[in-house]
Amino acid sequence: MKIEIFTFCDFVQENDGKLTIIGTFDTIIARAFPCVHPQLFVIIRIRFDIWEFSKHRFRIETRDLNGDTCMDAINGNMIVNGAGNATAVSHLIFTVSNLRFKNSGMISFALYMDDREVASIPLYVRKG
Repeated sequence: MKIEIFTFCDFVQENDGKLTIIGTFDTIIARAFPCVHPQLFVIIRIRFDIWEFSKHRFRIETRDLNGDTCMDAINGNMIVNGAGNATAVSHLIFTVSNLRFKNSGMISFALYMDDREVASIPLYVRKG
């Protein structure tokens, strides 16, 4: 399995397997702390090889630099089927609303597939 896209954005739309991603970012600028970011999207595009076609469990966890979580973990299952090709693509798209930050820093979003961490990305929060 290969992670082809793992990002935050302002808007995402999926139509017949095509992704439209608008406003990808890795930093939120806040005027003051604590703050609430009203909404962001998390997009993950995963390519599976033919021998990986099956049911998979996924989990997304967040951690700040102190190891504290920022939101409840996102858990789910996905079934990967091929369409006659040697690989298949699956998309995970999540809306995160009212994400709260106590202060500036970095939040790591980690993707686990079948209880194994396969990728992570940072979300930086700065005062500006």
